Amino acid sequence: QVRLMESGGGLVQPGGSLRLSCAAVGPTASIYTMGWLRQVPGKEQEFVAAISETDDSTYYGNSAKGRFTISRDVSRNTVYLQMNSLKPEDTAVYHCAAEKGIDATAMGALLGGYEYWGQGTQVTVSS
Repeated sequence: QVRLMESGGGLVQPGGSLRLSCAAVGPTASIYTMGWLRQVPGKEQEFVAAISETDDSTYYGNSAKGRFTISRDVSRNTVYLQMNSLKPEDTAVYHCAAEKGIDATAMGALLGGYEYWGQGTQVTVSS
């Protein structure tokens, strides 16, 4: 069993930056493709970014391209999402997800039903 624990959310002004962390706890936590999705009440879940289990290749949703960067620290079983140039429309609950046996692009296509899912961390972008 793998548990995903997100942190790093908060309130930031437009144009600011945040770094989210997702720590994977469990016996095989390092061997998963991991990603971030975000949820706004009343709207569909949106894929943000993912990083592959085999080669650390990455894939980004349209809203994240050029502004967000996903990375992994294998020694800490932790995935990070560096978010720059934040906009009010980035306000959401950001969830970490993990899935084995797929790459980052495939994770982006799934849009749900992931093997493991975190509780989420709130990101609010407001002046």
